[in-house]
Amino acid sequence: MLAYTLLIVAVAGERLVELVVSKRHAAWALANGGREYGRSHYPYMVALHTALLAGCLAEVWLLDRPFLPALGWTMLALVIASQALRWWCVTTLGRRWNTLVIVVPGLPLVDRGPYRWLKHPNYLAVVVEGFALPLVHSAWLTALTFTLLNFALLAVRIRVEDAALAEATA
Repeated sequence: MLAYTLLIVAVAGERLVELVVSKRHAAWALANGGREYGRSHYPYMVALHTALLAGCLAEVWLLDRPFLPALGWTMLALVIASQALRWWCVTTLGRRWNTLVIVVPGLPLVDRGPYRWLKHPNYLAVVVEGFALPLVHSAWLTALTFTLLNFALLAVRIRVEDAALAEATA
């Protein structure tokens, strides 16, 4: 359980790095005429992602979830792959990437990197990580709860993002 706790702490640290990068990129976007869309869902997104990490730890420690090697190692590989995809998205978008929906008018849509194949590759990373991270240590209640709530949240987020991009590129 200690190794799993360290994994969750590492993911939390990575999230803090993301927030620093996001804040810097959002400031750039707004300074360059960017417009923010759909802010009302953002607090729910922050709360859900925070609850994912807390739920992983709480379920494993309080319900004494076992580490099942076949499941755990497979899920850890998916967690690592999702992190790689997430950072590929971040580096591909460059200063355009942030955790908010901010669109700078006049900039063309990005069609390189993972965006060559997927419209929203970062959300694929979020979905995979959301079920895989808890399942590294058999926290299936957290995996199920996050996945269901995340699908509802992503339905809103993707609608907001698609509308913002359509408006900005029209």
